[in-house]
Amino acid sequence: MQLRSLRSAQAVRDPVHHPVFARWYARVSVPAESRAGMADVRRRLLGGLSGRVIEIGAGNGLNFAHYPGTVSEVVAMEPERALRALAVEAALRADVPVDVAPGVAEALPVKSEAFDAAVLSLVLCSVRDVPRALAEVRRVLRPGGEVRFFEHGAGGGRVMHATQRALDRTLWPPLAGGCHLSRDPVAALREAGFELGPYRRMTIPENGPALPQSFCCIGTAWRPLTDAGAGDG
Repeated sequence: MQLRSLRSAQAVRDPVHHPVFARWYARVSVPAESRAGMADVRRRLLGGLSGRVIEIGAGNGLNFAHYPGTVSEVVAMEPERALRALAVEAALRADVPVDVAPGVAEALPVKSEAFDAAVLSLVLCSVRDVPRALAEVRRVLRPGGEVRFFEHGAGGGRVMHATQRALDRTLWPPLAGGCHLSRDPVAALREAGFELGPYRRMTIPENGPALPQSFCCIGTAWRPLTDAGAGDG
């Protein structure tokens, strides 16, 4: 009885707690590396990065194997307990130093302007407050720091948009760990004050059927060089 009470108290304290989704995601994400081409996407996302990198919403750590040797350190934030445990195991196998820590995107427990780059990989769909999360990304990056993003969101035609919005209002977030299908990550980055670089819209898998969760974009943005003290306080 005491053990059950302790586990319940721990679950209440966790800012993100989706154990059923976490187990499902851990099972399906690994085969998706080859079957859905996700390993190639991760290599494109992370290629050419260097210096200190913060990865926000690291999940089970599948990005870690693809960081180039020019990266000196990765600080990987993951608030979900079960996924974080898997990320710790993945960090031990990585070729670059990776430190996995708890933390939510809206309140990153790191110093301002401490990182050369930030990685957002399938995370903006599930954060509770997208503008606040991106303000935190802007705060922890040095001026001129780079954002690499691979996100899914709104896509397709009018019928697909309506389907995505309907799912967001009903079944999808509770079934998919708080995920939302109809958000626009590119617009959100622009509205948060980042300078947008090249980006590409795509579906995952690229040659598969277009499902509500298939519409993705991959690209680069920067914290402006003239941006002083963004997000402080």
